[in-house]
Amino acid sequence: MKNFWQALPKPLMVLAPMANVTDAAFRRIIATYGKPDVTWTEFVSADGLMSSGREVLLRDLEYSEAERPIVAQLFTGHPDKMREAAALVMKLGFDGLDINMGCPDRAVEKQGGGAALIKDRENAQKVIEAARESGLPVSVKTRIGYNKNQIEEWIGFLLEQKLPVLTVHLRTRKEMSDVPAHWELMPQIVDLRNAISPETLIIGNGDVQSIAEAREKVKETGCDGVMIGRGIFGNPWFFSGKIPTPRERLAVLVEHTYLFEKLLGDIKSFAIMKKHFKAYVSGWDGAKELRMRLMEANSANEVDKIIGKG
Repeated sequence: MKNFWQALPKPLMVLAPMANVTDAAFRRIIATYGKPDVTWTEFVSADGLMSSGREVLLRDLEYSEAERPIVAQLFTGHPDKMREAAALVMKLGFDGLDINMGCPDRAVEKQGGGAALIKDRENAQKVIEAARESGLPVSVKTRIGYNKNQIEEWIGFLLEQKLPVLTVHLRTRKEMSDVPAHWELMPQIVDLRNAISPETLIIGNGDVQSIAEAREKVKETGCDGVMIGRGIFGNPWFFSGKIPTPRERLAVLVEHTYLFEKLLGDIKSFAIMKKHFKAYVSGWDGAKELRMRLMEANSANEVDKIIGKG
């Protein structure tokens, strides 16, 4: 299978996988208004994909051609489940597969997935090898350590796996998102990459709030790109660099809400969509009042009417 990563122009500006945020609806909106160089799906349980709950989870892996190149992100601590799920991801036509080895969620860790793999290198290697049997380019997203900085041991170990791409969230599992991301450590990671696996692209993740800041981080640290997470909230224009007007933001909020209802309304609570309202509706006089009215809405039609009157 061709490694699409090598053909992409650098620096890479990519979309982070975020549960109940970068769902099929929001990803389509982002592809329309500010397409990243690479799109990640929400993270999905490999174990779940191989269970009776597969049909609902498959909806998290729905994508449109406009989102390409698109990478499916899976988590598991079970190599056999990863092998099966990776074969499914290949069948679904994804360009790549990413393994989550950084999520601090206790339920994920309890299954041996996410950040738990930082503490179990032997199993981490088995999960990577199982995923590679799909023939897809397999990348990893992780953190700089579990309770402390483990760049030499952990990041060094992952680089030894000769991954096409390694995305590093520049905090430890213990730090969650409670401290500023340690961008000052990125040059050390880049040096390690140069020594162990020069072909591996390094993408940094954490606290970047604009495309200009992302480009600055690349320039300062020598990494190959930046993954944007929370900065995309309420701002599908992020990757284009455009600063939208309040009117434009409200129009896209309505479009996003209708799309959410159409694609996911039968399986996801409308409350998930409401998480976006605060981000879309802020920064101008009257935004708070409008937002409060929107939080009372229970359908796209109601949102449309409230904004039309607002």
